[in-house]
Amino acid sequence: MDWIRGSTIGHGSTASVSFAKSCFSDDIFAVKSVELSQSQLLQKEQKILSELSSPYIVSYKGYDVTKENAKHMFNLMMEYMPNGTLSDEIRKQGGRINEPLIGYYTKQIVHGLEYLHSRNIAHCDIKEHNILLGKTGAKIADFGCARWIDPTERDGGRAASSTEPIGGTPMFMAPEVARGEEQGCPADIWGLGCTIIEMSTGGSAWTNVTNAASLLYRIAFSGESPEIPKFLSLQARNFLSKCLRRDPKERWTAKQLLKHPFLEEDSNSNWTANQDFVTDSPTSILDQDIWNESEIVDYTILQTVSSPLQRIRDLRSNSGESKWRWNDDQRWITVRSGCSE
Repeated sequence: MDWIRGSTIGHGSTASVSFAKSCFSDDIFAVKSVELSQSQLLQKEQKILSELSSPYIVSYKGYDVTKENAKHMFNLMMEYMPNGTLSDEIRKQGGRINEPLIGYYTKQIVHGLEYLHSRNIAHCDIKEHNILLGKTGAKIADFGCARWIDPTERDGGRAASSTEPIGGTPMFMAPEVARGEEQGCPADIWGLGCTIIEMSTGGSAWTNVTNAASLLYRIAFSGESPEIPKFLSLQARNFLSKCLRRDPKERWTAKQLLKHPFLEEDSNSNWTANQDFVTDSPTSILDQDIWNESEIVDYTILQTVSSPLQRIRDLRSNSGESKWRWNDDQRWITVRSGCSE
């Protein structure tokens, strides 16, 4: 090894993220590792991340295979982001982030999404836990659910393969994803809308839900969208309304959102002078582990089910529990704090 593994800064059921330092320089970075025999998803993430280069995407540093404690490990090296996740920032701000700062982070996230979507890549798991913060602001991270999409479809929005399992986090899934119809670029915009609500309220976009099955049914078929906080400015509320349209064809693209008045330079460039909007955090349903984990919902094994509606109904019944993989061992969640070297 030409690098030294340090303390663990993130973990999941099989994968972990460690602080690392080069043996030949003062370079520091993060290493995401999993046993080689279980590294199919991490290798896919490595392939996607290696093709990306943007100031709004966590940088790729390389990969290798090492033998540690008699185990062969696949390691993905990435840029180290010292200020933790956007979720950490929400807590640091007392449970809610003020609107100028929301605009600042949102603009960077949208820049990152516009870059990804222009390269026919959908992230598929946009949420506050997958936005990392550093000296230059926010960057999109964790491409474990990401996929290449078909550029010949409308706005490059549809998944390249209908047989690829639906992935992501239930609380942030768009209606078309919850129904198992498609997962593409418009779903990232919906996830962005849910993330903005989290930043502004300190709570989840969906309230009064008790389990993933009921939540997915509500997202898929209720006709509802998350409630937009009334205390936000007119521009912010209008921006959210463009993100949270239930019909993916009507949702604004990242390119369109960059031109929205809410993201105008003058409205959020001086956010550091406006950090007075801090309140106590309400109890959040995100404290429950199920809402924070990226999950793979394998629709490919439901081919005998006649419709998306029946899929969700089947999920809600006891007989359907075995058909859904809510705790795939290869899924993981980043658990970072604002730790230093």
